Amino acid sequence: MSEQENKNEELMAETPQVKKPYNIRERKPKDAAYRSLIRAELADELYDKILNIIVVQKKYKDPDYSAKDLAKELNTNTRYLSAVVNSRFGMNYSCLLNEYRVKDAAHYLTDKRYKDKNIEEISAMVGFANRQSFYAAFYKNMGETPNFYRKKHLDKKK
Repeated sequence: MSEQENKNEELMAETPQVKKPYNIRERKPKDAAYRSLIRAELADELYDKILNIIVVQKKYKDPDYSAKDLAKELNTNTRYLSAVVNSRFGMNYSCLLNEYRVKDAAHYLTDKRYKDKNIEEISAMVGFANRQSFYAAFYKNMGETPNFYRKKHLDKKK
């Protein structure tokens, strides 16, 4: 081992591992073989339909709306749906829903019309099944807790 490698190893051993809150892990890109088998035209068509159903029809607000439900609505299977979501959106189905839920929650948290609603009520309004998953998704997408986000933005508006 070279002297530089030894120094790097010592430095790594001395550097404390920072534990991410809410058990958020770094994503490791996967190269699934079946993703390359998707026909581009069909994937684009499904992409548009997914956006329409998830975003325009706001199906993300339904905590029970599963990938299986979406696949059935699109007349496809969950594996193909998953491949399209991964390749076109760059994330999995759950992350896709959570991203739109968090965007919606951020709006509610900063809108004065909803200042009487607590975090759990807003969490339920946007489709999260429980408080923990809401906090974890919010922190992952926004980099701060919902309480801190609300406080910071409501203080700015005064």
